[in-house]
Amino acid sequence: MKKIGIIVGSLRKESFNRSVAKYLASVAPKSYPVSFPDIGNLELYNQDLDDTPTAAWVEFRNEIKELDAFLFVTPEYNRSIPGVLKNAIDVGSRPYGQSVWTGKPGGIVSVSPGAIGGFGASHHLRQVLSCLNVYTMQHPEAYVGNIIEALDDSGQVIAENTQVFLTKYMDRFIHWIDRF
Repeated sequence: MKKIGIIVGSLRKESFNRSVAKYLASVAPKSYPVSFPDIGNLELYNQDLDDTPTAAWVEFRNEIKELDAFLFVTPEYNRSIPGVLKNAIDVGSRPYGQSVWTGKPGGIVSVSPGAIGGFGASHHLRQVLSCLNVYTMQHPEAYVGNIIEALDDSGQVIAENTQVFLTKYMDRFIHWIDRF
């Protein structure tokens, strides 16, 4: 049994990314339990706190340590990843030499109401994760554009082509995890 953490880079109550993340969790095999680590309550990373980390930092780091793989589902803000996601990555990567991300497999799904599906965020995140020694799945890449057309009014993924794509992506991600 391998535990997957799906880290959603959007805090919005009716987040398109959370809708996609929930769908991905729903198609994961039962032998790969999925959790959703909370990144919204983490104080901003400040190196001065490395010796006396906040309770939220300690809890988050411990939760991430227990996971076997990470799937990042993120929107694109200004051709990059949201600050809340970058902060979570930074909190988990410090103090230097004690990163909770290191050596584990990861995947990226970017989601956008626009046509290019968060391409910039995905590639920026890929660059950050490579620095942290997260073995990020290279193929298939997942840029989910025009997401509004794929969801119903309650935020459920209902577009069959999107369901098929996300299911295939999760299948490949599970195969990627199994390589480690």
